Amino acid sequence: MSRTDTVMSKTGQPKAIEEQIDSELHNAPIHGGDIAAVSVVVPCFRCAHTIGQAVASVAAQIVRPAEVLLVDDGSGDGTLERLWSVARVYPTGWVKVIAMPRNAGPSAARNRGWEQASQPWIAFLDADDSWHPQKLKLQMEALANDPHIDLIAHDMNVQSRSAPAPALRDPLKVRVFPRRLLMLRSPFPTASIMLRRDLPFRFDEARRRAEDFMLWAQILLSGYRCAKLNQVLASWHKPPFGAGGLSGDLVAMYEAAGDVRKTLHQRGLLSGWQRRLGDAFSLMRYARRRVITFKRRHDDWLPARRNA
Repeated sequence: MSRTDTVMSKTGQPKAIEEQIDSELHNAPIHGGDIAAVSVVVPCFRCAHTIGQAVASVAAQIVRPAEVLLVDDGSGDGTLERLWSVARVYPTGWVKVIAMPRNAGPSAARNRGWEQASQPWIAFLDADDSWHPQKLKLQMEALANDPHIDLIAHDMNVQSRSAPAPALRDPLKVRVFPRRLLMLRSPFPTASIMLRRDLPFRFDEARRRAEDFMLWAQILLSGYRCAKLNQVLASWHKPPFGAGGLSGDLVAMYEAAGDVRKTLHQRGLLSGWQRRLGDAFSLMRYARRRVITFKRRHDDWLPARRNA
């Protein structure tokens, strides 16, 4: 083997890169202060290159959760081995790895972690997202001030993995949502959610899109108390919608959200006028996103044509 050859790991990425990630994880802080009665559920599908940083953002919490459950959704590409590697970096038992026998989608993976969680509160994180260091601290303080809350969320942003955590804004406020507002716009990003483990709902495993919207809507429209902090306490590390020609995804998401409203109406959780209002608002958002998608693709196409 020449000096320029690349040694690949079992996860399919260069071994040198994986060793560098492991080195960074070994230096990831685990706060020694308070522990929150929270189980963090992370669905994992072919995420070997991002899961380490996601878990590191959990370990860096000022108030850290009692456990982290990494649920491999039948990745079949070395991700499971990577999850065990990440788990070994942290204190024994803090990161638990759950292997599903086949790929069943994020709803099934989240439900599996939910079932095996040991704490009264469940928080969700996707394997390519990250948390602000004060996320759990601020959410737990809000719950202590209002113990009747059943679900609490916060804002998220899109930024690079290397960017610093977003600055907190004064004053910190907690908004409790009335039931009708969810139909105009879902205010609950999945990686921001913390909810009571004993809520009588689960993700709909028959849905591959808008399954989170369905669950949050069921909880809110069934009369449970849902709140949101006015802070950006988690980040997506992915292109915004419409980047890379994702118009097919926009169509599928639009149709999936419409099916959610139809199901909620059939179950008596949404009135006819609320469903029609939600459909109209969703159509306007869909049209706006198609325009933005077209503009982004056009902007990308022009420089390529000039350079041709």
